[in-house]
Amino acid sequence: MADPKEPGNGAVELGTPNAAAPTGTMSTRRLRSEDYNDYSSTDVTPEGSPPDGMNGFAHPESYQRFGETNGTTWYQTLIHLLKGNIGTGLLGLPLAVKNAGILLGPLSLLVMGVVAVHCMGILVKCAHHFCNRFQKQFLDYGGAVMYGLEATPSACLRTHAIWGRRIVGLFLIITQLGFCCVYFVFLADNLKQVVSAANGTTNDCSSNRTVVMTPTMDSRLYMLSILPFVVLLTFIQNLKVLSVFSMLANVAMLVSLVVIYQYIVRDIPDPRNLPLAAAWKTYPLFFGTAIFAFEGIGVVLPLENKMKNPRQFPVILYVGMTIVTILYISLSVLGYLRFGADIQASITLNLPNCWLYQAVKLLFSFGIFFTYAVQFYVPAEIIIPPLVARVSERWGWLINLLLRVALVCVTCVLAILIPRLDLVISLVGSISSSALALIFPPLLEIATYYSEGMHPLVIAKDIAISLFGFVGFVVGTYEALVELVAPAATVVNATTVLVQ
Repeated sequence: MADPKEPGNGAVELGTPNAAAPTGTMSTRRLRSEDYNDYSSTDVTPEGSPPDGMNGFAHPESYQRFGETNGTTWYQTLIHLLKGNIGTGLLGLPLAVKNAGILLGPLSLLVMGVVAVHCMGILVKCAHHFCNRFQKQFLDYGGAVMYGLEATPSACLRTHAIWGRRIVGLFLIITQLGFCCVYFVFLADNLKQVVSAANGTTNDCSSNRTVVMTPTMDSRLYMLSILPFVVLLTFIQNLKVLSVFSMLANVAMLVSLVVIYQYIVRDIPDPRNLPLAAAWKTYPLFFGTAIFAFEGIGVVLPLENKMKNPRQFPVILYVGMTIVTILYISLSVLGYLRFGADIQASITLNLPNCWLYQAVKLLFSFGIFFTYAVQFYVPAEIIIPPLVARVSERWGWLINLLLRVALVCVTCVLAILIPRLDLVISLVGSISSSALALIFPPLLEIATYYSEGMHPLVIAKDIAISLFGFVGFVVGTYEALVELVAPAATVVNATTVLVQ
């Protein structure tokens, strides 16, 4: 369900050969897409351009394969694509629809899904172009942006092209650590609700049954209680071991989603009292949550290059993202219809306090707990090895562990400072996900093909998408910060409020 999003969202498949570091030692390799053994590229045309130019994906006949024997099948690639795009953001979408309206919300999700897939296609197309031009077997997101800047007519951008890779890497780290902050808040809120209702939990799952909540400690204390266990979990540095935890987490969250769906489709009240469009002031919060959920662009290049037959990837991308979009819209709409104005920051907090649904909360929390280690691996492998390289080998292992403790503590402290799940998701989505999913890809297309000649409508389209992402970045971040500093007088969405 939630694999590392490259974070770079550069996600990597945890079970790939040669991906794991030796047990008990720290891998000094960065978790980057270049670590894959088998790649795909495109044949170079005499002009050095992709066969189809700017019209879309490279032509199927242009692919040249490297290392087919270890490549993934179309089915495996589809599963990995779904896992890389479905995570905790899904559970916050019902509240996002409330912030947009029962009509405007689903329509906006559909539009954002179409735009997100289009941007994924742009990234793949530009990466193919530079693979042709520079005889590269593979380029990751940052590399494509760097070469894109080198292809621009601007001498200043060409001189500082390396900053393209660095900026993308920075946003990937922010995104990934942001996911980890979300996990801390999610775990604390769900565990607090389970503990508060423990004395009154029965087998009666009636939705109109009131459970008396037992006073318990603040959710921030739950975060501190969880911290030592999370630190110990991040000491696991072997990807093969993490892949086992990732599989268990995916199974746990899949089972939980099935149970959640079967509950929300029953006894849906009259939806006529729900607003078709909410106040515009809350729409930026919708944007942040929605783009947080759709920010899976980083898994695209690694998955496409890992395939045995990359000719099938365009179809897999469209089919997979269609499934993701349908899942997002259905759960968000059904969740909002089922719970109305009482919808919480995570739909799990709206489930009845009976043993079945308490088990669902614990099961999903179990999955999120182990997913933390998988998501944490990406920024850890980017940040820690260069710092460890500065000290002697004798102290390397200690510095490695101390840096891991420090990074985990940073995510915990940030979660404590922003203990509202809806605002954490919206902030991460607005700040970093909007840049990776909406702002950078259209600008990359302009940088890549402008000197070769682009249709004015294509340029206008790319500028419009980037401006949309930038406006969402600014307004979404501003509204989330305003809501954090001065929350509304009647906040029913705060994760500290428990639905009885």
